[in-house]
Amino acid sequence: MNHQSIVGFSTDRAEADYYPTPPQTTEALMQREVFEGMVWECACGDGRMADVIKKYNPVYATELRTDLGYVKGGDDFLTMYKSVPNIITNPPYRLAQQFLERALLLAEKKVALLLKLVFLESASRYNLFKSSPLKTVYVFSKRQKIYKDGIEGVNSGLIAYAWFVWDKSYNGKPYIDWII
Repeated sequence: MNHQSIVGFSTDRAEADYYPTPPQTTEALMQREVFEGMVWECACGDGRMADVIKKYNPVYATELRTDLGYVKGGDDFLTMYKSVPNIITNPPYRLAQQFLERALLLAEKKVALLLKLVFLESASRYNLFKSSPLKTVYVFSKRQKIYKDGIEGVNSGLIAYAWFVWDKSYNGKPYIDWII
């Protein structure tokens, strides 16, 4: 096993970091957080996350890659200037900080990103965390089965994930809660 793939930097990573989010993972967020207004799912892949979000909110789903099925295609989240009420996504891990910075710029209300729990561990992100309205980190008590390219295999459940939620109306220290 190539251990570098676990941290997201090996050549064995899925193309474009395509690791689709299981519906129950998104459902867990939507049962805990209220998002007022439209949600932009800006790395929608084949639409698994968007399909759950649309049960709760209007959703605008985009994906730069056009080979994944459920895509609008062509909307490059990292270069667009589209103001929206909320952004929820599972960003490509190697671009997670860039996605977060762009989402905080574009979202009027809330940003929720599904990230590896180790995203908290970074001297380079310290100032970003201290200066952003991080409200809640929802840690999964059970590992989520997130598969490379969406194909079930044996190398899933190795990584701890959490929903990180930023709320622009929040002023205080982040809160940690667990999803059982």
